[in-house]
Parts: sequence; structure tokens; C-alpha cells
Amino acid sequence: MVSIERNPTRAVQVGSITVGANNPIAAQSMTATHTQDVEATLEQVNALHAAGAGVIRIAVDSKKDAAALPSIRSQTEANLAIDLQENYRLAADVAEHVDKLRYNPGHLYHHETEKPWQEKVKFIAGVAGDHDCAMRVGVNCGSVDPAKKEQFDEDDSIGPMLASALEHCELLDSIGFTRYVVSLKDSDPQKVIEVNQRFAEQRPDVPLHLGVTEAGMPPDGVIKTRIAFEQLISRGIGDTVRVSLTVPNVRKPEEIEAAQGILADIAIGRVRSVVDFGLDTLNIISCPSCSRVENEAFIELAEEVKQMTAYAKDHAITIAVMGCRVNGPGETDDADLGLWCGPTHVNLKKGSEPIGAFPYDAIIPRLREELDRIINERGDVAGTVAGV
Repeated sequence: MVSIERNPTRAVQVGSITVGANNPIAAQSMTATHTQDVEATLEQVNALHAAGAGVIRIAVDSKKDAAALPSIRSQTEANLAIDLQENYRLAADVAEHVDKLRYNPGHLYHHETEKPWQEKVKFIAGVAGDHDCAMRVGVNCGSVDPAKKEQFDEDDSIGPMLASALEHCELLDSIGFTRYVVSLKDSDPQKVIEVNQRFAEQRPDVPLHLGVTEAGMPPDGVIKTRIAFEQLISRGIGDTVRVSLTVPNVRKPEEIEAAQGILADIAIGRVRSVVDFGLDTLNIISCPSCSRVENEAFIELAEEVKQMTAYAKDHAITIAVMGCRVNGPGETDDADLGLWCGPTHVNLKKGSEPIGAFPYDAIIPRLREELDRIINERGDVAGTVAGV
């Protein structure tokens, strides 16, 4: 075993486990079923729990989703966290049935736009305190607080995330709510490493949940995540983790297995001494399957994109495949080509500019055209010819 001096984070109880304060690092995951489908959601919750998940997150987008929670809660011993998505007021409907509430600072602007975000956070914290819930402040690169984004250069994605997280910590501390953790996620493992290191330097007391968002399909998604986890956990940073993989619903426990494998390797010192993710090669990012996905064809599409683009593997091009309309539009902005999926069509973008919406059975050839165009624009015709 390798001796790793963990950051002196405070203890935060989440149901039956305690994170932070040198407690074992817990592996988490998120259900990919529609929450209103109690049977399917419960089956997945219990499968993840059996695989060793310390906390399982469920998305709640509506009153109907919230109404499903009492039944789910009554039939599982898993520690449950709720992703409040865009409606912060749903906290009041779900808190008594779960162990943790998660909100995204960037999503607080979508409802009651005239109300200051500070009031909304105080509401969530009040509900959490009344119902013995922990909280997570989940900062995500693709849906960062717009007010913070305006304060930084356009090419600085880390600055707004860090500033937002620190500001929310300051507010929660000021109202006496300290039972919270923070996550700062990006699809680029190097940015995940940097932003979490910078946060930990300023707030070593706050437990951190680590993850590479939209890591993609295995094995690439596991490799990306491993890079970030190795570099952070070996420095004592990180109290809970998630490996976000694009896999079918029945394979969701693989996220827990991957996380446990990475943690076990780090514990015995079986890590990379130098981080080299091959930034000069093709990079496909895709989000984990979750209950926000409106068409499960997204999973097959992600695999088709990976197979089709193999001919361009030596080109430094990023393609993002997102499964929903909640995070998809924003989280594809930084990719050379982005796809975000709706119920019947896939929206194709080049950078932040939309190209159009295409049926699932027509998107791959259209993506190929745009990929070839980018390769040619960069003056390398060989890549196109190789794929013919």
C-alpha cells in the first residue's frame, strides 16, 4: 500500500456513509432510467448498490419524478442523492426521501429569473437542513454560471468554474450550512486536474467529488478518468468519485467496477508517472447515459460515431456526443463537432454554430462530411483519403 496524505477535509454524512475527514473514498453513479418508471429505476439503483456504490444519484425534472421517490426509497437501502436539474423548488418535494441534494449553479438561472441565486441556494440549504440531507454544489464546464463566465476571457473555462464554486461555498458557510461537498467537472482530464488542484489549495476543508464529465465509452472513458484520478488522489485530493461512461442501462454497474479498480491501483501505487493523453489525436467525448436521455438510440449512436471516425484517429479533432437537451447545447460548444440528441433528431454543431437537425439514420453520413471538411480545412487531405 502507498501512504497518501489526504487533504484535511471535514466530515460530511451522506446517509449511512461519511465522506471526507480521511474516510474511504466512495464510488458513485447515476441512474439512467426514467425516474417515473419506478420498477426500472429501482432495479438499477439496487444493481448499483450491489456493485458497491456508496451514493446513487437520481434526476428529478418534474413533480411526477418527485412523486416516484417514496416508492423507490421504501424498496432500497442505497444512499440516494437527487439531481435537482433546473427546478430548485423540487428540493422541498424530494428531501425527506433522500440523503443528499445536488444542484448546479449554472442551472439556478433557468427558473424565476428575477430572483437572486443566493435566495435559491438558501432555500435549498434550508430544505436540506430540515430533512437531514447533505448537499453537493455541482459545477460543470458546460453549464457554468453565466454571470461568472462574463468575468473571464472567452478561452478561460477554468476561471469561471473555480470562481463559482468558491462563491457558493462562501455563501453556504455564511448561513451556517457546512454539510456539503463540491464537484468541478470537465470532459478534459487536464482541466479536471487543474481546477480541482486550484480549488483544494484555497479550500482544503471542503470534500471534493471527482469526475471527468462525458468521459465516453470504455475503455477510453476509463482511461481519461484514470488520468485525472491518479493525479488528484495521489496528491490527497478527492473524497468521492464517479466514472461517467456511455454504456447501456444494464451495464451501468461497470462505472462502479471501474472506479473501484482505479482506486485499488492508486492504493498500491500502480499509476502512471507521466500524464500523456495524446492530445494530438482524435478525441471523442460522450456523456454518461442518464434519465435525461430522450432516446436510447443515443448509446448506439455514440458507438457508431466511434467506429466511423476511426480513420481520423491521427487528427487533433474533438467530437462530442451528448444525450439530451439539458446539457447538450452548452457542453458541445468547445468541441470541433458536436451532436446532441433529441427524441427523433440529432442536432449537429460545428463549434458553437448549429448546422442542423438530422434523423438518427442520417446523422452519421452528415457528420462524416463535416469531419472531412475540417480535415481538409486544416490542410491534410490524406486523412480523408484514408477513410474512403
